[in-house]
Amino acid sequence: MTNQDNALFGVVPIIPTPFTENEEIDEAALCRLVDFAIDGGIRAACLPAYASEFYKLTDDEKLQVVRVAVKHAAGRLKIVAQSNHPSLKVAIKLAQANIEAGANVISLAVPRIFSLPENSLKEYLSTFLQAIPDTPVLIQDFNPGGASISVGFIQNLMEENPNFKYLKLEEPLCAPKFESIISATNDQIGLFEGWGGLYMLELVPIGIRGVMPGLAVADILQKIFDLRSAGQTTKAFELFEKVMPQIFFSLQNMELFHYAEKELLMARGVLSNSIARKAAYIPDPSSINYIRELNDRILTLVNDDAYAIRPVASSIY
Repeated sequence: MTNQDNALFGVVPIIPTPFTENEEIDEAALCRLVDFAIDGGIRAACLPAYASEFYKLTDDEKLQVVRVAVKHAAGRLKIVAQSNHPSLKVAIKLAQANIEAGANVISLAVPRIFSLPENSLKEYLSTFLQAIPDTPVLIQDFNPGGASISVGFIQNLMEENPNFKYLKLEEPLCAPKFESIISATNDQIGLFEGWGGLYMLELVPIGIRGVMPGLAVADILQKIFDLRSAGQTTKAFELFEKVMPQIFFSLQNMELFHYAEKELLMARGVLSNSIARKAAYIPDPSSINYIRELNDRILTLVNDDAYAIRPVASSIY
């Protein structure tokens, strides 16, 4: 595999983990989610990440969803395999298994269970990168309790590890930092924005490579990304303003996001339930009604010929 073959651009959504009534992984539903991404013009997708409830999956299940996605995609969609684990040894083992399963890119979150100095994080990330030197790696840093990894850290990590190709950051007011990273790395690191794509209109002109939102609105955000990249600012803002309420509401709580995301995928005809593994968010009646209202607005949007997104799936059966 060449780096160009595995280049990531545009919207790279997180595929949620679908479950049966007894909370087992629903492989048939997972295949429908892969098809939904492909039909929406998505070129790469990631799993199992935070938005896939990876923290509720066993290590065998994490590998299972990657295998199913790779096999069903059959080259139609690049698969970014998240290999998170606070144990470096386990993370490497999982990454190697994901590569063996056919993943195109490996993703790893900076371990943030407890606060660690940058030299500890550097050792963790460098050793991981060196364990899979022939595979492109995307590093994700989500640190609600403090700053993400520094620009100098990123530059040194890139210089020492040629397979460090992508970086995903999830923090507000990050435009100056993104600009500094692009400058320090000579734009050799593909930058992705997370957090549902909430900051994408601010960051596209700076030169980010793409965004990594939830799957249910990925086709809409791909349209927005393309419009903004092409300089069609008014159209990009108009469309973004229509989808932003759904994104903003669901991101108030990660477990709420799972429920809202799967409810929208049900509304769009892809999933048959919105089950998340327990412990899961139990929405109050007001939230349930509001999510339905938000989802109805998304359905109206995707069926509006003026925006040329795509129709709702006719049936999941």
